[in-house]
Amino acid sequence: MNDEKNGYFKWLNLILSFSCSLMAEYEPQTHVDKPDKKREGLKGKVILLKDLVSYADGAVASRMIISRKSGNITIFSFDENEGLSEHTAPFDAVVTILEGKCEVWVAGQTFAMNTGETIIFPANVPHALSAITKFKMSLTMIKE
Repeated sequence: MNDEKNGYFKWLNLILSFSCSLMAEYEPQTHVDKPDKKREGLKGKVILLKDLVSYADGAVASRMIISRKSGNITIFSFDENEGLSEHTAPFDAVVTILEGKCEVWVAGQTFAMNTGETIIFPANVPHALSAITKFKMSLTMIKE
């Protein structure tokens, strides 16, 4: 039994030392702020955010217009009755309705939202949304 135990520990030590050496060599990829040609074309122009993403039948579509280590801005379109299920995010998120109507849930409270209205989802608080009509929204998340 003692030999069996020693064999197990030798095997475990081998696995752990191999894993540790792999982890020492592994460097997680970090977000790099680099120019994106598709997004660069939006800069220095007057634009209508709602025109940057089209509706898709029975789906949610999105287009990220700013993506940086410090945060991002994404434009979404939702077909009628589509939505985002309840979730949390580690940062505050600012949502502005660009077109249409939706229903939003934040920490158990329900809000009807219309074109031009904005809500801030607090970090780590459950939230969700659903399209009453087709609608478009801007989502701004600042991470730092």
